Amino acid sequence: MLKKAIQYMIISALAFTFLNVFVKSLNHFSVYQIVFFRALGSLFFTIPFLLKKKMSFLGNKRGLMIMRGIVGLISMTLFFLSLKYIAMGTAVSLRYIAPIFATFFALFILKERIKPIQWLCFAVAFSGVLILKGFDEDSEIQIIGVVLALTSAVFSGFVYIFIRKIGDADHPVVIVNYFMVISAVIGGLLSINEWKNPEGKEWLILMSLGVFGYFAQLYMTKAMQVGETNQIAPLKYLEVIFTIIIGLIWFKESYTIWSLVGILLIIVGLTLNIMVKRSKKINRNY
Repeated sequence: MLKKAIQYMIISALAFTFLNVFVKSLNHFSVYQIVFFRALGSLFFTIPFLLKKKMSFLGNKRGLMIMRGIVGLISMTLFFLSLKYIAMGTAVSLRYIAPIFATFFALFILKERIKPIQWLCFAVAFSGVLILKGFDEDSEIQIIGVVLALTSAVFSGFVYIFIRKIGDADHPVVIVNYFMVISAVIGGLLSINEWKNPEGKEWLILMSLGVFGYFAQLYMTKAMQVGETNQIAPLKYLEVIFTIIIGLIWFKESYTIWSLVGILLIIVGLTLNIMVKRSKKINRNY
């Protein structure tokens, strides 16, 4: 089962990577138009699924799902926008600190407890952020891109909170469908004034965004279902490695030693946090 879970996570990481790469390659399009096509592509999967299963499109906790859709849209838009300013590996690494914000919000909103050692894990990860933000003077990282990626992570943290509050009251595909519908409608409306008609293979690339996004989420979910969380979850950071490698080859992106140190600290801090949270759950079971 572990071997299959690892295979699923590798497929998921590759799908997320190609999503990032194609978004980066479409930087001559409006970010809202990119968001529109990203959502539209996924709706080709979520709507048929709901129809086949004869599930309600409206769901139960509609207000929470609308809020989840809105904060998810903001997070996705800001992340896509950050890719226009900074290297893909840097943007992806910064986006992954969302669990830090999610844990902080959960402390006050959901009244969840946080182990002291988790703060140490977050400190390690955040030290990587500081290196990327201010200590790497020789890199081409622009402050606006870093701020966009960090703000994206903040809103992604809110996504975690809304999903927790929704709980199992609604099917995951219903929740995702809300997110995609909201993103397609708002993204489409905001892109009208800046709309650029795709040409040739651009149509294929734009429509593939939703396909890669859908299968990335699908295989990550499959991996979590068949494997132990503490063994599988850290593998999602393969996306960072794959993105850096393709960025170096495809876009000729460059990273200084300090950039790589910062990214490594983020990955290490967040991986340790996953392991700590898993051990906490195991201890509670005994």
